[in-house]
Amino acid sequence: MSSTKSSISKASALTDFKEITKMGLSISVVFSAIAGYFLGAETVDFTTLLLLATGGYFMVGASNAYNQIIERDLDALMERTKNRPIPAGRMSVNTAFAIATSFTIAGIITLYIINPKTAMYGAISIFLYTSVYTPLKTKTSLAVFVGALPGAIPFMLGWVAARNSFGIEPGTLFAIQFFWQFPHFWAIGWFLHEDYKKGGFFMLPTGKPDKGTAVQIIMYSIWTILVSIIPVFGFTGDLKLSVVGAILVFILGLLMLFYAFKLFRKRTAQVAKQLMLSSVFYITMLQLIYVADKFLR
Repeated sequence: MSSTKSSISKASALTDFKEITKMGLSISVVFSAIAGYFLGAETVDFTTLLLLATGGYFMVGASNAYNQIIERDLDALMERTKNRPIPAGRMSVNTAFAIATSFTIAGIITLYIINPKTAMYGAISIFLYTSVYTPLKTKTSLAVFVGALPGAIPFMLGWVAARNSFGIEPGTLFAIQFFWQFPHFWAIGWFLHEDYKKGGFFMLPTGKPDKGTAVQIIMYSIWTILVSIIPVFGFTGDLKLSVVGAILVFILGLLMLFYAFKLFRKRTAQVAKQLMLSSVFYITMLQLIYVADKFLR
């Protein structure tokens, strides 16, 4: 019986560890960084790739843990988050802080081994996410704008890890992921609007799921598509995109834009979820297309 209890508690501890670091989200962020690395790498170094994946995971996991420490009382008010480890009482704040701190130190050291610039941008990402974005969420809808800054870093971080420099290429990758986040997070803010209200979060640009918010989602979807095909015109340095690649990205963008217009017409939580899923599909496929385009050209 005691061994059964022990195995259950170990499984529970592992689940809580995954939740406090948001493992799924962290892996998706690492995927972006790896895509950026492949785009920047002149020759692929698998040691650097492993360091980037590990360091990137540490940094995102640390940000998520700090976020859940700061928002623990608000998380307890919302259906979506009330069962997280801290508000549910399964993990102490001290334990979560120990995880966050150790992840921060390990992440910065790991990324510094690649090069100092990569570590610097990783550190900036954690600082902006925890010290600026998280507190602003209960104050103003501009928090989404601030949150889009650290959220856009991973894609460009991979390029910086490969080249040890910042220029037009990683700047373009940053811009793509920056603009993409607005339709993505506003879609989430739309279908979780009532739950976010319980926690006092301002996630939508007009404060509510209305036509004004839908119009801004359409505008930022269009900006995302335009920025995403800029490399086809040949003035983004070593970051290039073939005509075929640009057409594929454009078609993907039209799919996301379709759901943005559909949300404008119907304004339902169901359509907002469809838009969110289409935005995830868009950024994932865009990164795969960019990488495939480079190596198949």
